[in-house]
Amino acid sequence: MRKGIIAAFAVLAVSVAALLPRLLEPSPPAVAAQTSRPVAPGIPVTAGTVITADVPIVLNGIGTVQAFNMVTIKSRVDGHIVGINFTEGQEVEAGAPLVRIDPRPFQTALEQALAAKERDEAQLANAQADLVRWAELVPQGVKSRQTYDQQRALVAQLQASIKADQALVDAARNNLGYTDIRSPIAGRLGAKLVDVGNMVRATDATGLVTVAQLKPIFVSFTVPQENQHKVRVKQARAPLEVQAYGGDGETLLATGRLTLIDNVIDQASGTIRLKATFANDDERLWPGEFVNVRLIVNMRRGVPTVPAQTVQDGPTGPFAYVIKDNDTVERRAVEVAAVQDGVAVIAKGLSPGEKVVVDGQYRLTQGARVRVGAPKARAAG
Repeated sequence: MRKGIIAAFAVLAVSVAALLPRLLEPSPPAVAAQTSRPVAPGIPVTAGTVITADVPIVLNGIGTVQAFNMVTIKSRVDGHIVGINFTEGQEVEAGAPLVRIDPRPFQTALEQALAAKERDEAQLANAQADLVRWAELVPQGVKSRQTYDQQRALVAQLQASIKADQALVDAARNNLGYTDIRSPIAGRLGAKLVDVGNMVRATDATGLVTVAQLKPIFVSFTVPQENQHKVRVKQARAPLEVQAYGGDGETLLATGRLTLIDNVIDQASGTIRLKATFANDDERLWPGEFVNVRLIVNMRRGVPTVPAQTVQDGPTGPFAYVIKDNDTVERRAVEVAAVQDGVAVIAKGLSPGEKVVVDGQYRLTQGARVRVGAPKARAAG
């Protein structure tokens, strides 16, 4: 019995000796437990950078493209059309033949006028010969002075008749020339308004075809009257640049120069009419087309710019979120000088090189942590 108790104490002592080192080990620090806790992710945003750019100051308007010259071709004589020498929409040079009217009646009229002139010239030659002879006979008393004076008057009358005959010859020759209708200017033809065989008259209100000069070309537009002094001052220094954009307001069609400031302000609309001239070598401008016009009156040089959506409207005015080095944001009030073409010109509040939030501001607050995406590429100015 006693031996059994001693054996039990021996086993217990061995067990305690084995567990004692584990019980004496220090517990893990609380920091280790904290490091296993996940960190809250930043709010995803798209970032951009404040850049320096040259931004134009522009006046916007709606313009109408006008042909540099527009001519309605009409007949100057009456007659039947015997030939049409053009294709609709064709580009022609000045002097190119267009329409041919039957010339035979006018050729006949010219020959008649020439014949009448030759007849009067023959009568004049005879009358002048008689006048010379009678001038010799008057002193001899063979012819009276009165007869001599009558003969001299006949000579003058025939000379006047020849002048009238020459005028008729010139008119007949002009009418004959009018049967060959040619383009007075270089340009592009419109739709054909008559066909071969039709009778045309000089009094017809409808023309035969139109021709428009497209190179160069005009764009007429208006701006508010309060800008007229500024425009006149800038135009006096150098012709102002004018840009014509398509209906989407983004496609640049052509660049030209301001060539006309009208001499009167339209009192009904309070605007002044301007006109710009474009070379239009590629014919991207077409008569009658509506275009968006931008008149560049000045240039802002080296100003801070950001994408327009960077600037948000708040209860105290516009602001932007600036991204700091630790990926937190600062809400900063800004002053915007102008917004155009998707670009905001910053007058105060941002400096070139600063990183700003372009998209994703709706979830942000002062000091919020963000996860920055790739900056959006954009065209300056």
